[in-house]
Amino acid sequence: MCVDRDGCEIEAGCGSADEVRTLSGSMMSPAPVKPSAAELHCKPGHKFRAALLRCRSPAAAAGILSFGNILNYMDRYTVAGVLLDIQRHYEVLDSEIGLLQTVFICSFMVAAPIFGYLGDRFNRKVILSCGIFFWSIVTLSSSFISKEYYWLFVLSRGLVGIGESSYSSISPTIIGDLFTNNSRTMMLSVFYLAIPLGSGLGYILGSSAKEAAGDWHWALRVSPVLGITAGTLILVFVPEPKRGIADQMGGRIRTRTSWLCDMKALAKNRSYVFSSLASAAVSFATGAFGMWIPVYLARAQVVQKAAEPCSKATCSSTDSLIFGTITCVTGLLGVLIGAATTRLCRQKTERADPLVCAVSMLGSAIFICLIFVVAKKSIVGAYVCIFIGETLLFLNWAITADILMFVVIPTRRATAVAFQSFTSHLLGDAGSPYLIGLISDTLQKSYATSALWRFLSLGYALMLCPFIIVLGGMFFLATALFFLDDREKADKQLSQITRPPSTVKV
Repeated sequence: MCVDRDGCEIEAGCGSADEVRTLSGSMMSPAPVKPSAAELHCKPGHKFRAALLRCRSPAAAAGILSFGNILNYMDRYTVAGVLLDIQRHYEVLDSEIGLLQTVFICSFMVAAPIFGYLGDRFNRKVILSCGIFFWSIVTLSSSFISKEYYWLFVLSRGLVGIGESSYSSISPTIIGDLFTNNSRTMMLSVFYLAIPLGSGLGYILGSSAKEAAGDWHWALRVSPVLGITAGTLILVFVPEPKRGIADQMGGRIRTRTSWLCDMKALAKNRSYVFSSLASAAVSFATGAFGMWIPVYLARAQVVQKAAEPCSKATCSSTDSLIFGTITCVTGLLGVLIGAATTRLCRQKTERADPLVCAVSMLGSAIFICLIFVVAKKSIVGAYVCIFIGETLLFLNWAITADILMFVVIPTRRATAVAFQSFTSHLLGDAGSPYLIGLISDTLQKSYATSALWRFLSLGYALMLCPFIIVLGGMFFLATALFFLDDREKADKQLSQITRPPSTVKV
């Protein structure tokens, strides 16, 4: 349907008036015949529809999608904010509590390729909304599981992972089709800012809701309401842009490759492969830290005689609140500094994106190592190291997504995002929380159990993270070697499969 400025339907001569507004302007193929006044008429609801369409601006869509991403990660880390309470309630070991995140990530990564395939071929915003509604309902239901059914609580986290994988796999591709170049970098930075912001708010929400209600179960009953709200906003206000329209200024994709062809092309794309491996290193560290750092700091305070071991029905939430706040602030700083640094460095070298990621990863490893050196003596010193280390680690999130947009053509971006997510979780946070918990349990069995040894064993297990981060920095350096060649190949391939419009009006 075509509408004029007043919201009236134009029945004649509007055959190809498809329009997408970007920050560079509006792009459309104008109608070949101008309708007469007699061919225009208004029907009930058309003015409302026109007003609704005008609200579907790219900036508004990016804002709504970013809000949904905040809820995505808020829901994911609400459990981590009340981890000590869950462990005490269900009476499980470190390795068993680490299984919560492992099961979540495993289901997440298995579902991601499926949603990547669907996202390249079907209506993306419908898939996003259904995913949000699903995970919100499951999260709410899990808050009513009794202590005899820990396995059911673990299973519920797996189902939540399936719902959230749809969002992480598809939503960046909509932003990629609404913006280009520096505008896309800026909007992706806002979108990926939601990762640390949502993660930090998850700790804060979980801890605050538990304290207010006096029951940790209420930590899982707030985010579902917000999730249903976000799903509704996506259905109403987020447009479904044509794939690749922003890159080609209105050109139409005339050819769609098969899924098998897409996978072969991605496997040969060296920049994509190495940046995916680097993302896995980031996921390994953030997954382990997000689950275990608040517990580690709580044990550190017991060793320093600054706090007593948790023996009450409700454990102290101070460390979760502080860590959540630090995560929010460092996420904001990291993403903003990363975007600004990349834009500045692009004036010096075209390989700026992977090089900035590599330097930030290597710098982050140094300060994360220092956490385990100073934590035994100074909690404040540990928080300072966490602040600097996380800021440097968060620099690369949005930049990694932008690298993918540069080296992968639009028609296979959802698949690329999904398999990058699959790889990063498979090699990263799918196993890191459980692995860290397992190493900690094994070390504790070696000596007599004490508060000091429980603290040290977890610290020794977490020392694996800085080494993985250094490895990720090496992968980003490898990405820099092939980035320019792969970007040029993507540009050539896109021009070959795109049919330019007869007339483009900007």
